[in-house]
Amino acid sequence: MSLEIKNLVKKYGDKVVVNNLSFKMEEPGVYALLGTNGAGKTTTIRIILGMLSYNEGEILWDEKPIDPLNVNLGYLAEERGLYPKYTLMDQLLYFAKLKKVPKNLAKERIAYWAKRLEVEEYIYPDKKENIKKGAKKPKPKTADQLSKGNQQKIQMMCALLSDPEFIVLDEPLSGLDPVNSDVFKSIIRELIENKKYVIMSSHQMATIEEFCKDIAILDRGNVVLQGDLNVIKKNYGRVNMMIKCEDDIESYIDSCGMNVVNKTPDGYHIKVTSEDEAKKFLETLVKGNVTIIKYELREPSLHEIFVEKVGETHEEQ
Repeated sequence: MSLEIKNLVKKYGDKVVVNNLSFKMEEPGVYALLGTNGAGKTTTIRIILGMLSYNEGEILWDEKPIDPLNVNLGYLAEERGLYPKYTLMDQLLYFAKLKKVPKNLAKERIAYWAKRLEVEEYIYPDKKENIKKGAKKPKPKTADQLSKGNQQKIQMMCALLSDPEFIVLDEPLSGLDPVNSDVFKSIIRELIENKKYVIMSSHQMATIEEFCKDIAILDRGNVVLQGDLNVIKKNYGRVNMMIKCEDDIESYIDSCGMNVVNKTPDGYHIKVTSEDEAKKFLETLVKGNVTIIKYELREPSLHEIFVEKVGETHEEQ
């Protein structure tokens, strides 16, 4: 299996919202679509899912034009879409039926994902273990009785009930607390282990770094950077020096003409031009008998790369 986007163009009148986008997933894993609000990420996702038409290009699944009706797709939308007044079980069975999942199999999968996502007490409120001693038998829960985080879990279940081979996650961790974020991350790891093809859109760069090998950064419909994230970082080099000292090192920084990005109680973040420049600065501190508490030389984070690339295009425009 493979997913390939070739020269995709989407216009609204004279406005180009996706401009000549191309990428390919030749093996299972997670591909990241990144960008500011209005960059074209969600539009691209909706085109892939068959929800929007497009002007030019091709979308191929297994080297054939993708047909969302015949490809087992799962979709967690950024805008949550449960029916507020219907019971959770009825909704889950309904969405499973839309995907042609037999009822008995759907119930098995609902039980599995309810446990994995820690929502059994809401889906099975009439189970003995979920009823407090002396309390009346509770009524089935509806979506509007849940917190936003738990609604998101139910919607994730809806996306996974058909055991899809291709899954789109649009801002999957948006609005989740740290505990529930970890639950969702464990689900994403399980999808990767099960050899699923996943496209993820997120503003949480640390999460993208955790799961995604390949990325594309969009800005106003244009691709400003794409490729293997590790290769991209390697090409930048180790240009971020983090240093904390017991002594004041302002004079050393000034004399060496260093570019200070930020100063915090935890030390200095200094941008260097090369590893040799960082090494020479470190040698200067050692010769000056400066007590060094922490020294780190690292590649830029995805957050830093994103801000640089998107910032460049905004400055040009």
